[in-house]
Amino acid sequence: MLITDERGRILVQHVDYRTTCLLPGGAVDENEPPAQGARREVCEELGVTTTVDRGLAVDWVSADSLNAPASMRFPGEILHVYDGGTWDDEQIAAIRLPDREITSIEFVEPARLPDLMSPGDARRALSALRARINAAGPALLENGLPIAPTVLDRADALRTARARHHLPFYIGPAPEQLSVVQVWGWLLGPDGRVLVLLEPDTGAALLPGGAPELPDRGDPLATLRREVREEAAAEFDEPLFLGHLRDTDKPYARLRYAAPLTRLGAPSADPATGRTHIRVLATPEQALELFDWGLPAADQLAAVHQARARLGIPRAARQPLTELPDATDLTTL
Repeated sequence: MLITDERGRILVQHVDYRTTCLLPGGAVDENEPPAQGARREVCEELGVTTTVDRGLAVDWVSADSLNAPASMRFPGEILHVYDGGTWDDEQIAAIRLPDREITSIEFVEPARLPDLMSPGDARRALSALRARINAAGPALLENGLPIAPTVLDRADALRTARARHHLPFYIGPAPEQLSVVQVWGWLLGPDGRVLVLLEPDTGAALLPGGAPELPDRGDPLATLRREVREEAAAEFDEPLFLGHLRDTDKPYARLRYAAPLTRLGAPSADPATGRTHIRVLATPEQALELFDWGLPAADQLAAVHQARARLGIPRAARQPLTELPDATDLTTL
């Protein structure tokens, strides 16, 4: 079972019978359905009774890849990964470990899984997490890899540490004594989804925008329009100012806007980095799952939805991410 905390970190278990970590779960008993087995194992291992009603992945694991005696390898395994949901502090505090097998648990950044788990287990967990974010239904895997990769799989999203900005979010303009070091935009398509960029070489996610430059003449909107053109070949209509983030140890401010996305041209290389970003549309909630902005992210998300409503843009239902590899007619979204 894949369980995350409110920061999107994954629960892993340290066990006394192997050197690598595991997701909660285990082998089914004779004639036991997999979902029932997952529910039983989580109760035995964490002391928590949970609902199992959504699958994330089904993985065929070849016999040769199993770290087991030869007599136990045929014909391999079928593993099911279920969605344990997002646990809040109260649910986490209710965890009670058994006297044996589970020595400790921790919530870890997804990018740490390859260092903590066996290669196959890490691939399976990351594929399941991407399937949860993508919301297209369970992924079919072979040795941990999807047979029909989504854009998140092809970009290898979450294999590097997510951008971490646990900074307080403030409604209203930044104080004059703070230097603006970043301007990012939540660019909303007609269907209520936002434009997210994935770096092609790392899979890291970012919102369109960037740092001010001299030609911008201190105008944050000039910065945002320039960066959006350079990074995403995109244009936007009149924006709404959302607020700002403040660095806790430096006199810096990071501005946030929301605006209707009006045009997407053919992608080109960002002159600042030489990369051509992968462009996707995601719900604001899906976008946040690709970042580690901490609990202040909820305040920013609320501001995004208030701006969306003011702009007359509908709220997007959770749905699979849409890749935008070419110039796009936004009216078809």
